[in-house]
Amino acid sequence: MRLTELFTPLGWATLAGSAALYAAGFALGYPEPVVLATGGVLALAAALAWSASAPDLEVRREVTPLKVPRGEAAVAVLNVVNRGRRGLSGLRVQDRIGHSEHLIGLPRLPRNAARTVSYPLPTDVRGEIPVGPLLLVRADPFGLTRRVRRYGDSRTLLVRPRTVALPVPPSGKAHHLEGPTSDNAPSGTVTFHTLREYVVGDDLRHVHWRSSARTGTLMVRQLIDASLPTTTVVLDPRELTELAVDVAASVAVAAARAGFPVRVLAGDAGVPDGKADTDAILDRLALVRPGTSGVAETLRMARGGGSLVLVTGDAAEVARAAGVRRRFDRVICVHTGTGPAGAPGVTVIPLTDLDALPLAWSPR
Repeated sequence: MRLTELFTPLGWATLAGSAALYAAGFALGYPEPVVLATGGVLALAAALAWSASAPDLEVRREVTPLKVPRGEAAVAVLNVVNRGRRGLSGLRVQDRIGHSEHLIGLPRLPRNAARTVSYPLPTDVRGEIPVGPLLLVRADPFGLTRRVRRYGDSRTLLVRPRTVALPVPPSGKAHHLEGPTSDNAPSGTVTFHTLREYVVGDDLRHVHWRSSARTGTLMVRQLIDASLPTTTVVLDPRELTELAVDVAASVAVAAARAGFPVRVLAGDAGVPDGKADTDAILDRLALVRPGTSGVAETLRMARGGGSLVLVTGDAAEVARAAGVRRRFDRVICVHTGTGPAGAPGVTVIPLTDLDALPLAWSPR
């Protein structure tokens, strides 16, 4: 580290002031300015001796958990161990969280001592929150010099939508209400769904050996009955409130956990079509952003069958859902806006609070 990088603005001001006092003292013949300048230079020399040497530290920062529902707790845990031959003081840790800086002062760290500090991470906004880089700052007590070192890599905290437990919306096909099974599926309707880790009791004929060799973990194919009704969740990208995303996530996760095929559509907002497990659904909805298109084209292109759940704050879009009523076994609209909304043949659930959804949903 170059000497010029050690000085703080205060250190540079002290150096400049000392030089000016020396010049004035010698030019005017007064000893007092020279004495003051000497004091400034000695202070700078002591500050350099304090912070110039690189401390022998073991620094580790962990983010736990890496994925969290919006509003729940996530923390960064910082572990610092002094491997040097002498104690250290004046240590501060600077961690960048999103667009802000988090500064932590560490107490004195004796030789071979360890300190563990945790600090909360913001989870009130859905999306990716970068955490890092982690900078360790050692400064002298006067603030004249400081040494900055970077430790470890940056991590990313993914804040997912909040969900509530819901039953799968009925599709009108009673023989599907028990959920999907491979054993009693009609011939020719069983299809590959996803890969998952092997658990005791799985059929070894379903082991996917290539993926198992690549990951080092025994992986098996999960099969589903493709004749099962699909739950199609359409999210209005123009009315993309946190409540709307939470509702869409709750409905999609309920169907996925029950083993039913799920499609999540959000126009141009960036949620692709396709069957997915709960983790994939939550990860994609964590990153969805407002779009400009309505749901008319999405409803027109959506494949029929099963249940359609439209989540919107626009009463006009609720009425539009009646136009596709014949293509689906069941159409439900969750209206998160204000004012009345309704459509013939469509079940409309007005909602202003996610926690009220299970009660409003269950008797439908």
